[in-house]
Amino acid sequence: MKKIAILYICTGKYNQFFKGFYESAEKFLLIDAYKHYFVFSDDVNLSTEDNVTVTYRKCQGFPADSLFRFEYFLEVEDQLKAFDFIYFFNSNSLFLQKVGVEILPDESGLVGALWPWIYVSKGFHTHSPAFWPYEHNKKSLAYISPYEKKPYHYFMGGVNGGTSVEYLKMIKTLAKNIRTDYGHGIIAKVHDESHINRYFRDHDCKILGKEYCWPEDWEPDFEPKMIFRNKVKIDESFRKVIPPETLWRKVCNSIKRNLRALTWYL
Repeated sequence: MKKIAILYICTGKYNQFFKGFYESAEKFLLIDAYKHYFVFSDDVNLSTEDNVTVTYRKCQGFPADSLFRFEYFLEVEDQLKAFDFIYFFNSNSLFLQKVGVEILPDESGLVGALWPWIYVSKGFHTHSPAFWPYEHNKKSLAYISPYEKKPYHYFMGGVNGGTSVEYLKMIKTLAKNIRTDYGHGIIAKVHDESHINRYFRDHDCKILGKEYCWPEDWEPDFEPKMIFRNKVKIDESFRKVIPPETLWRKVCNSIKRNLRALTWYL
């Protein structure tokens, strides 16, 4: 029987997502495997299930809770070594259908998922890597150059995994690189996700399809196997205040977007 370690972070308001995630994973995810959940939370009473280990982690807010996630995972490195595979899922992940061995890595030993809006967006801005949120700061260890080997992909940070050997190797590198950047006063544009994209530029991985990372509110033309839940539907306090989409704001945003794209080539 395969042994799967699942990494999960939920602090503060995110604690309320775990029950739904756990129940859906138990029902649909690799049901013939043994799964153990390593949860990092400020609620030590989050779960009493035998296959859940809760490690206390004080809520540090955004982006620290996400940025330093790989350091959290390495706190249980010795336990993770006993598993065949390791996966990380965002706190608002929810399985809707059976997910089997197709989610396991290929010979690369790693698994990643592409940014989902690439599947639905149209136009130059969304399909040119210059407009993707890669790290443009050459001093950052997450930096990606426009002159690297094609094709370019943009991986989301909300779901990734691999064999225990390859995944631990990856998170050790990412933890070190993020801490080095931070020591130099650098936080990559999309935090840990930026560093994941750098790593996947340097290492092959199996790419998961859109059925494993679909936003709940997007109308699909297929049946998603896993979605990312709309956090506002769970707790209204997650709602962000967005300024009205005036013509002036559209113009300013367009200018900023194009200027940032140009900096990629400088």
